[in-house]
Amino acid sequence: MNKIANYAVILAGVTALAYLLGLEPRQAASLIILGGMIGATLLFWRFRLVFAFFALAFMLGIDLLEIDLLIEFAHLDTIMFLASMMVIVGYLEDARFFEVLMDRLLGMVGNRPVALVIFFMAMSAFLAALVDEVTSILIMTAILLDFTSRYNLNPIPFIILSIFATNIGSSATVVGNPVGVLIAFQAGLGFADFLRWATPISISALLLSIPITLYIFRADIKQLANAMRQQAATVAPTRTQDNGQPSILLPSIIFLATIAGLILHTPIEQAFGLGKNSMLLGVPFFFAAVVLFIERERARELVERRVDWWTLLFFMIFFASVGTLSYTGATRVFSQMIYQLSENPIILMTVVMVMGGMMSAFMDNVLAVATWIPIIQNLGELGVNISPLWWTTLFAGTFWGNLTIIGSTANIVAVGLLERRERIHLTLRQWIGFGAAVTLPTAALALLLLYLQLPLMG
Repeated sequence: MNKIANYAVILAGVTALAYLLGLEPRQAASLIILGGMIGATLLFWRFRLVFAFFALAFMLGIDLLEIDLLIEFAHLDTIMFLASMMVIVGYLEDARFFEVLMDRLLGMVGNRPVALVIFFMAMSAFLAALVDEVTSILIMTAILLDFTSRYNLNPIPFIILSIFATNIGSSATVVGNPVGVLIAFQAGLGFADFLRWATPISISALLLSIPITLYIFRADIKQLANAMRQQAATVAPTRTQDNGQPSILLPSIIFLATIAGLILHTPIEQAFGLGKNSMLLGVPFFFAAVVLFIERERARELVERRVDWWTLLFFMIFFASVGTLSYTGATRVFSQMIYQLSENPIILMTVVMVMGGMMSAFMDNVLAVATWIPIIQNLGELGVNISPLWWTTLFAGTFWGNLTIIGSTANIVAVGLLERRERIHLTLRQWIGFGAAVTLPTAALALLLLYLQLPLMG
């Protein structure tokens, strides 16, 4: 009953907000349905797709959404990218690629639990910056689930710390997060701009998050230390010296080729005169096809079992529901509110960081940033220096993604895999305390470093 009462309060609050903002009926309806879907997702996470289907039915039934707009807002490119990467990662898991990789990583790091946790975080951030947050979290979740099962540990803390590092690392480069791609296109920013302005702040935030994470998960790291001491003499040598261990030569080639293709997708597109980001989707599709050909006798089983269709369907409807805000014109109302604020860049940066961050945390960082982009562009037309606002928006969309379960795509993908593989269901109450401990300091650090560089931002 408490959850039902809380849900009723959320709906009442969203309705009151729509009234206070003076939204038109269709705008108010889009906000209320979205708010209801978000509230249901946070309170009834296991049944999120049920509420998503209800939300979609209501949006279609009251003409908030048309079929062609549903297809446009559903971000099918993102969905297809995720599905193809899940096929590749599923094949690698079945080939015991991550299991063997973990054996070798353990051999490099040794029986040093703190060093191992730091290594996991650094690897998560590096992979996210190198390819993208989704690929990174798919790989790291597979590795960590194998690792924690080996030592009979609760996987939740290790998955969460990897997610934290993934979201932080995804801000370092233009390819690390769809948020960065959106901002780069709209602001005319290139890879070198991200290396100059985003990468140093991303690294600084990661260095800050590591001691925080080590502290909040200190009990779990202590359990890891005990488990490693107990099994150091038996488990690790047995697995690394197993003569029956399968060859991972072919899986390694597929893994490295996929990563290389994602990193080099822009030069490939330019060399062959292809459309922007066409190979960002083409590369995982190609190697997913290679995997399905290799596993042709059980290709259908691989697609049905390894692709998390539950999560992908939720993504599609969630994206579409947020898109109705633009369709009904609700975002224009929000723009007018921002225009009334001071033109002082420090005030505007603070507003964008807090409001944009909260929207990212409780909506979706990609769509939250997409909502802010026209607002920032309009501020530029009014004579405001919007250069610092672009970078503030980037960090609001990535760092605040750590606050809630649905704050970023990486969060939802990892939690979905955790549910499917281990039948473990994370709740907002379990997450948000850890999320706030990392989000607030890292977001504050990013804002401070941007403040200090304001004179350099023409």
